[in-house]
Amino acid sequence: MKNTDLLTLISFAQNKNQKAQTQLINLFWVDVFSFVMKKVQDEHAADELTVSIFSKVLSKLDLFDPNFQFKTWILTIAQNTIIDYWRKKSRESEDSTDNFDGFKNHLALSPEELLISEEDEEQILSIIESLDANYKDIIQLRFFEEKSIKEIAEEQNITIANTKVRIMRAKKLLAELLKNKEFED
Repeated sequence: MKNTDLLTLISFAQNKNQKAQTQLINLFWVDVFSFVMKKVQDEHAADELTVSIFSKVLSKLDLFDPNFQFKTWILTIAQNTIIDYWRKKSRESEDSTDNFDGFKNHLALSPEELLISEEDEEQILSIIESLDANYKDIIQLRFFEEKSIKEIAEEQNITIANTKVRIMRAKKLLAELLKNKEFED
């Protein structure tokens, strides 16, 4: 893709054009996933990190400087996300020596699950129920049934790229709804 075409695509994506955002993700997904996979060597973690990276990329598109290569900018975000991932992993293993059972449970839970107290669980489930059916299904399949992106794509009869975008949007929407709910309480 020519640089001018890429800059136009980025501009559309900055203006929240969903097709442009999806195209941008599709254009760089393999590069970012491969980069992450080399660093973490765990397909599930690489998948989650790549979705997180693209979520950051889309939310920070206005910070991109067109004088630099877009791929380099994305890979810098990826590198920083991977550094955070390993720092968190390191802290988890340091904290775990006191209580091995707690450590086992801690590793079994995702970062999102760790933040959820039992009292909030019911409230969160009602917020999930209020979501659009597509997002509700995606959240159910990915986080409650812990299915892979490929399995979700096959079950929903959509492309893998579309599945990744839906997961990212569902997580973003859910986070926004939860954040707004905190201010109401």
